[in-house]
Amino acid sequence: MQSQAPIVRDLVLVGGGHAHVGVLRRLAMKPMPGVRITLINRDAMTPYSGMLPGYVAGHYTHDECHIDLVPLSAFAGARFVEAEATGLDPERRLVHLKDRPSIAYDLVSLNLGSAPSFQGVPGAAEHTTPVKPIAGFVQRWQRILKRAGTTGEPLKIGVVGGGAGGVELILAMAYRLRRERAKRGLDADALSFQLIQGAKTLLPTHPDGVRERLKAKLKERRIEVFRGCRVVRAEDGALIAENGAQFDLDEVLWTTQAGPAPWLEDTGLDVDKRGFVTVQATLQSTNYPNVFAAGDVAHVLEHPREKAGVFAVRQGPPLADNLARVLRGETPKPFKPQTSFLTLISTGDTYAVGAKGPLVFAGSWAWTLKDYIDRKFMRRFNELPEMEAEAPDLKGAAAGVAEALGEGMRCGGCGAKVGARVLSRTLGALRPVPRTDVLAGIGDDAAVLTVPEGCVQVQTVDHFRAFLDDPYLLGEIGALHAMSDVWAMGAAPQAIFPMVTLPPMTPEKQETTLAEIMAGVAAAAKRAGAAIAGGHTAEGAEMAIGFAVTGLAPRDRVMGKAGARPGDALIVTKPIGTGVILAANMAGKAKGRWLSAAIAAMRQSNAEAARALLKNGVHALTDVTGFGLAGHLSEMLHAGGVAADVEVEAVPLLPGAETLAGAGVRSTLLPENKRIARGIGADEALQASARYDLLFDPQTAGGLLAAVPEDRAGEAMAALEAAGAAGAAIIGRVVAARVGSPRIVLG
Repeated sequence: MQSQAPIVRDLVLVGGGHAHVGVLRRLAMKPMPGVRITLINRDAMTPYSGMLPGYVAGHYTHDECHIDLVPLSAFAGARFVEAEATGLDPERRLVHLKDRPSIAYDLVSLNLGSAPSFQGVPGAAEHTTPVKPIAGFVQRWQRILKRAGTTGEPLKIGVVGGGAGGVELILAMAYRLRRERAKRGLDADALSFQLIQGAKTLLPTHPDGVRERLKAKLKERRIEVFRGCRVVRAEDGALIAENGAQFDLDEVLWTTQAGPAPWLEDTGLDVDKRGFVTVQATLQSTNYPNVFAAGDVAHVLEHPREKAGVFAVRQGPPLADNLARVLRGETPKPFKPQTSFLTLISTGDTYAVGAKGPLVFAGSWAWTLKDYIDRKFMRRFNELPEMEAEAPDLKGAAAGVAEALGEGMRCGGCGAKVGARVLSRTLGALRPVPRTDVLAGIGDDAAVLTVPEGCVQVQTVDHFRAFLDDPYLLGEIGALHAMSDVWAMGAAPQAIFPMVTLPPMTPEKQETTLAEIMAGVAAAAKRAGAAIAGGHTAEGAEMAIGFAVTGLAPRDRVMGKAGARPGDALIVTKPIGTGVILAANMAGKAKGRWLSAAIAAMRQSNAEAARALLKNGVHALTDVTGFGLAGHLSEMLHAGGVAADVEVEAVPLLPGAETLAGAGVRSTLLPENKRIARGIGADEALQASARYDLLFDPQTAGGLLAAVPEDRAGEAMAALEAAGAAGAAIIGRVVAARVGSPRIVLG
């Protein structure tokens, strides 16, 4: 639910932890016009730590124990940036990111969770698997599951750390892995488990009753417990303890107390002796009041607590309220965490041990209670209610909207251009590719380009509404999409001219937004060897981007759509489905992993694929964009006076595309694209399928469609794979034109 009020403030949430998902949901219910919310997280899905042991034990699927940040962000009217934070500059108010430009903020909140802390143990980082961050552990767990569950070989698994996390994890692993082996008729007794801890007391922060019940469970599961064995060195296949004991192990999981992200020490924020951000009871940094922190990354001076998800969850509401208060110019309020809370530790099977205050209990009913609480929590974020988009309400906007934007109606014509100061600062930061054939560009009234002897100049234009709310990706993917027409002609991009429309916002926000867009454009142009030789900016009702592109090709080697010959193999270089996935994303219905896969495909340049095809005798070439695969294939066949047989099952699809199409999600251009269906032959069952609709799905930054001599198809596919086009596929054959028959026959 996006607010259409002019942007005057930027709230940036760094990390998709338990507190921030609560903030997003709370702000969705009380949107703040004039405030742009950005969530930055390394992954599109964030795990819920409370369900991790149940996932390991096999009680939950991956999706059931992960919160999908993409639809949640859309629900909250926030833009989601899938990137890794690498630093914070509180003086310049910038969040630094890996492999992309920094993002500016007025107010920032950190909910990063924990990072691995091997406590200076040599070899631990190389030879053990930390449980946090959980996303990395989940990948390793799948490999352990495959290794232990598919062979009967003896396997020794160790867990370092005797807190609740270590005990819960090793019980879950022992339960799952032995059951997996037993189901396959393999020797479950060949699996052995060892819990190694430095302290002399197991579960030192828990009541005696909890400790004794879990000790009994560990003994029942034949899990060896070694107390007072502080690990001082890790080697390949072994751990060495301070007391000289050596543990020979095939897999080692590390669950000792985690630490903060290492880069926090370089931010200038006040941190405690372990490196966690020190905050007041308002959750504000003790030395930068416009920086907030919650969850594991924060150390609340007035209310120190252990690092546990229960505290991060409870910090979500007061964090959201205080962020909103500061954005409204009000004074934030201190919060008081709970003094007594429910603890539930699962034991792998459907059994749990719990405590609240002095009360200790255990049983299957306790696991049922834990399962109910966890599933209820997850439903709040994965089953989002439908919400009506609100009309802009500038009267209720954040304080200072009218003053920040200036009084009066926004101008049209040249009065709608972005200001000179914003442009000069943004363009001054660019480092365009220098080319000797670009004699004049940025800074002059027009570009001056030369055409080398023996070459021709290829020109194309593209323009579209913003299809992503991440300005950097919009600029990068938009530029790749526009340059794709040049590559499809067998040419190389020479110069690119971006045209950017920005919605109403303050000059400062225009500058930061334009800088992000142009950084994406520059990244794509640099990869292509193209100069940014000019462009245009304007204000409009919504963000949009367009490009004019010039390219150069040898006069005698210009490629086109005509030329396909009977017998040619039809090759497409990328999977299709971006149209339906982007449509679903706009409606908040796309899973994060589906959108991530679509973005990865769109960010893949067609330059190398084009070169690979040109070296393998391609007869006809075009790119798959707005008219869909069927539309662009129809154009190619019409230009060559030929027909084609297409194997629909061979057409590569992006993850989630078929599911969404089958659920009735579609791009607005789909009905118009399907008007060419009268020239396509397919049986009724196929026409009713989701795959059929996807043939007409409009693609953004889609792949190339090529007609390649049949005897060169194998070489072309090998060259495409070597060029990084792993999704390429042979989808059919060109045949002679059929009089009175469909030009395309689907099988």
